[in-house]
Amino acid sequence: MSDLTKLTATEIAGLVASGETSAVEVTQAHLGRIAAVDDRVHAFLHVDTEGALAAARAVDERRAAGEELGPLAGVPIAVKDVLTTKGVPTTVGSKILEGWRPPYDSTIVQRLRAAGTVMLGKTNMDEFAMGSSTEYSAYGPTHNPWDLDRIPGGSGGGSAAALAAYEAPLAIGSDTGGSIRQPGAVTGTVGAKPTYGGTSRYGLVAFSSSLDTPGPCARTVLDAALLHQVIGGHDPRDSTSIPAPVPDVVAAAKLGATGDLTGVKLGIVTEFTGEGAEPGVLAAFRESVDTLAKLGAEIVEVSCPHFAYALPAYYLIAPSECSSNLARFDGVRFGLRVGDDGNRSLEEVMSLTREAGFGAEVKRRIMIGTYALSSGYYDAYYGQAQKVRTLITRDFTAAFERVDALISPTTPFVAFPIGARTSDPYQMYLADLFTIPTNLYGGPGISVPCGLSDGLPVGLQVMAPTMADDRMYRVAAALESVVGTFTPPAL
Repeated sequence: MSDLTKLTATEIAGLVASGETSAVEVTQAHLGRIAAVDDRVHAFLHVDTEGALAAARAVDERRAAGEELGPLAGVPIAVKDVLTTKGVPTTVGSKILEGWRPPYDSTIVQRLRAAGTVMLGKTNMDEFAMGSSTEYSAYGPTHNPWDLDRIPGGSGGGSAAALAAYEAPLAIGSDTGGSIRQPGAVTGTVGAKPTYGGTSRYGLVAFSSSLDTPGPCARTVLDAALLHQVIGGHDPRDSTSIPAPVPDVVAAAKLGATGDLTGVKLGIVTEFTGEGAEPGVLAAFRESVDTLAKLGAEIVEVSCPHFAYALPAYYLIAPSECSSNLARFDGVRFGLRVGDDGNRSLEEVMSLTREAGFGAEVKRRIMIGTYALSSGYYDAYYGQAQKVRTLITRDFTAAFERVDALISPTTPFVAFPIGARTSDPYQMYLADLFTIPTNLYGGPGISVPCGLSDGLPVGLQVMAPTMADDRMYRVAAALESVVGTFTPPAL
């Protein structure tokens, strides 16, 4: 493994800016690493070698011309295959979009290109971001670099695995119910979900429009903050985008790295520290709480009673929105088309296309959502779930009147073996038990490595009020200053 692939994004950007190395050399090193290990990890669905080298050359030319480079210029990045990329395949992990090359870039990708980052390719994911293990990808599962027989989390397991396998120093994910934070936790990396509306959804293939949030993935908190700063901010093309500047998350990460949390009050969510989590996960979490206290934080217990209903509420709201959003995949306008032989009706072609193009988990959620929205059941199911969402928001509001941020384990368990939970959807859904409330509320959350259980990573989650993303970065960086970063066994 090249020494360049071991560096953080911050270190790489510094070397490129100083001329000690070139963006092309850095990119070649990471492309070489992908070629060496990705046949075992399967983090990538598409590697854009030509495009990556061209972007790297452009950065080197700008530096040679004396231009001032941005803080991440020349840094390679992997992008979850849920974001549109002009001329580069975007499949969302589904056969229904196999081979589709979008005619435009998403806002996130536009900002990445403008910042001089080098896109290596598109990463594997659960189909349409529906899953917690990246086993529901139509193109096969991704493997966790800590143990190739285990899952890397989901839905954005490809992005997290690329980081842990040193195939990329940065990655982009999307978080609908925990799909950035949960993969971060089980791969020993950092995953941050910004405030809903703090990053643009323009060009993000929709799963659940009131929940989907693009965000940064990295191996360090500072790298995640730098990436957050690049991709965040108002976008007039997204009606849910917040017209306000991004909080200074980079300054907060640097402040946290000093290891001083004096004056910070942290709330432990009582409902997330009892039954439901593995003993090893709780032990690592409690040890981290002790560490945060030693750094000066005041720790109090906070009860959020309606968090217990977050999981069932989410699995009514998200499927309902997905059943509406995925209606556009009909075999007529774009994507896969099956059965169009001139002898079948439009309805038959649509049915055959969806049968062939959608996987089992996507079909399951479409059916749940369609049922929940149907006449006679809307008020009983979807309407009630939205009321629970309001109660969860009130829990957060009340908690943040007492504390600056909330902390909990990120996931109830460490990475489980591939195939262990696919036959039991409910057990799979439990992977997002601790992350879902933040999505229903709309606030930011981050997962940072906090320890090991049976030799596998455990993550600590920090949740902050809406538009107070900087708070979570400060706390996460402070913990990282003591715990350090995690390195998986060599591949």
